[in-house]
Amino acid sequence: MTPKEFQKIILEAVEEGLASLGESPKQAIFFHLENAFKLQVNDIPQKLEEFKKALEKIFGPGASYLERLILERLCRKLNLKLEMENLDLPKSVESLRRRLLSSGDA
Repeated sequence: MTPKEFQKIILEAVEEGLASLGESPKQAIFFHLENAFKLQVNDIPQKLEEFKKALEKIFGPGASYLERLILERLCRKLNLKLEMENLDLPKSVESLRRRLLSSGDA
């Protein structure tokens, strides 16, 4: 898997995780990310820390729930098990990337 393919899968997982709230809320979140936080949707995979901070500002403690949904979908797409002890989105995605590299898939 190329880095570009991995980023595409991350973005798909983000979209699916946010879509669990409903299509209209997902679009509203993307609109808010772009306008209030200057974070373009396609840049999310490269700017996960900024995305996480924006979610925290929008949802407060509820952001961790969305992070978990996104990570669950990402793990499902990558056929990997979610490590429950670390649900920080940027750190978990990096950990998953390393696991894929060590298995030769990324």
